[in-house]
Amino acid sequence: MPKAKKTRKFAVMKRMISLNDPRLNEKDRKPKKIKIPDPHEHKINEAPQYSSALFFEYNTQLGPPYHILVDTNFINFAIKNRVDIVKGMMDCLYAKCIPCITECVRGELEQMGEKYRLALKVIKDPRIETLPCLHKGIYADDCLVQRITQHKCYIVATCDKDLKRRIRKIPGVPIMTVGQHRFIIERMPDAPQI
Repeated sequence: MPKAKKTRKFAVMKRMISLNDPRLNEKDRKPKKIKIPDPHEHKINEAPQYSSALFFEYNTQLGPPYHILVDTNFINFAIKNRVDIVKGMMDCLYAKCIPCITECVRGELEQMGEKYRLALKVIKDPRIETLPCLHKGIYADDCLVQRITQHKCYIVATCDKDLKRRIRKIPGVPIMTVGQHRFIIERMPDAPQI
């Protein structure tokens, strides 16, 4: 004998236990009260603390001489496009520029090996300042992001898309890139428009 097929019941709600059910305890019988906020009570809103150097999106700490944090790939792209780092920065910003390299960036270039020996030669230029790193590891992107969140006095020179995306989330930090055999700056309030 074949089994009868059970049809599904659509739009059936689960049965709810009523408050008068004998299976419930006394404390479960009371409906939960919704707390009504007092209009006279003082509300405390916590806002993220921003740097005192920012005036809206304008960074007041930026000014000549500009300190520019240089990333590994920026050096390589500058060499490929045949642009001198210090001269190219001065042509871009029309002011004195001090390129800065963290120890993490130097370590990353040394790890890349013999292929990038020209980049190592370029960063040994006495005009390029070396900044010490206090953290462990040599991942340069995290180092640069940490440094610019602490101090808003830097411009970041990079061609890395992921690093640029991370920097754009931090207000008041301009980004310098390589393009068309010259340096281009974005998010700089006084930069000449192309």
